[in-house]
Amino acid sequence: MQFKGIIFDLDGTLLNTLDDIGSCANRVLKKRGFPGHETSEYRYFIGDGAAMLIQRALPEKNRDPDTVAAGVKEFKALYQKNCDLRTVLYPGIPELLDELAVRKTKKAVLSNKPHELTVRSVKNLLTKWRFDLVFGQRDHAPRKPDPAGALEIAAHLDILPSDFLYLGDSSVDMKTAVSAGMFPVGALWGYREEEELRENGARMLINNPHEILELIV
Repeated sequence: MQFKGIIFDLDGTLLNTLDDIGSCANRVLKKRGFPGHETSEYRYFIGDGAAMLIQRALPEKNRDPDTVAAGVKEFKALYQKNCDLRTVLYPGIPELLDELAVRKTKKAVLSNKPHELTVRSVKNLLTKWRFDLVFGQRDHAPRKPDPAGALEIAAHLDILPSDFLYLGDSSVDMKTAVSAGMFPVGALWGYREEEELRENGARMLINNPHEILELIV
């Protein structure tokens, strides 16, 4: 099966953002007198937007709406200034993007990170490569796993959803791809485990980005 376009998740797929996210969230928790977490624990907190991140990071007894809202506001302000201090591309991603550019493959990014920060991360860290569309979390659009964003990308690029490969690292990404009628591929170098990806619809699991090239026209 050969695909004409590819949609990438951002955090945990193209970029390893865990250090910056964890550092900012822990600063918010410390300021409010709550215990922080090891960076690796944030693998299971992210993927559903900032509000869910903070809710999961807070002690269970302190997850009231006011505390969550205040934490989200502080986290967004911190992360806005520190979102790319220690964030790096995963090994193999530059080579993959180079080859997709040679093949003139249509490429897009779809993330639950706020739209402004998604665009900034792509511009600052993936500046060498051109993406046809970059969508983060936008006020007027539902977040993943709702397929609206993925289908909007397909419509903009005039490619059938079934001709898209969708690469992501979480259940949210796999559900998005399945709902959009795209081919879900799970990135095992990301934040979640193989079992989660399989259970939520992954049709293929890969350990190295270059494996994608076998599926792209």
